Amino acid sequence: MLEKLVTSLETCPMVQRNGYNYFIHPISDGVPIVEPELLREIGCAMVKMLDLDKVDKIVVAEAMGIHIGTVLSLMTGIPMNIVRKREYKLPGEVAVHQTTGYSKGELYLNGLFAGDRVVIIDDVISTGGTARALLSALGQIGVDVVDICVVIQRGNPDIGRDYKSLTKIEVNERVHVIDKHC
Repeated sequence: MLEKLVTSLETCPMVQRNGYNYFIHPISDGVPIVEPELLREIGCAMVKMLDLDKVDKIVVAEAMGIHIGTVLSLMTGIPMNIVRKREYKLPGEVAVHQTTGYSKGELYLNGLFAGDRVVIIDDVISTGGTARALLSALGQIGVDVVDICVVIQRGNPDIGRDYKSLTKIEVNERVHVIDKHC
């Protein structure tokens, strides 16, 4: 399983950004094209990997978690909540400061409430900045994070709790898939 994901990772283009080897991949960047077979493979792997019976909502961070969360929501019937990069000023909105390996800024949570049981889904984890920020904010609200799953794990970021990944990679001049977990 995950042949399409592994092949697409190991053949994806690379660019340098401020000394950081950055891989360009449909799941993490939305380019060059996101194939439905790749999304289906990822969705099926996540459904198999996660225990979603006790999950009320799928939580994804804008922007590159959205397509993965959408597939998972369609496959399971579990509603999806998008943590946005834009403030809406809705009642109960919670601002979260996020710092990743290549950016920082605010994220905004809406529509999540104490007692909600969620799974966090994202494209890539490399520094763990997004996951740590989400976990902190969700904890402050009283949301129960049942599980966290990412498509691509780069390195071994510590986010203060366990998480799952479909693939683990190393990046040099190209991407090397060193483990697949499904």
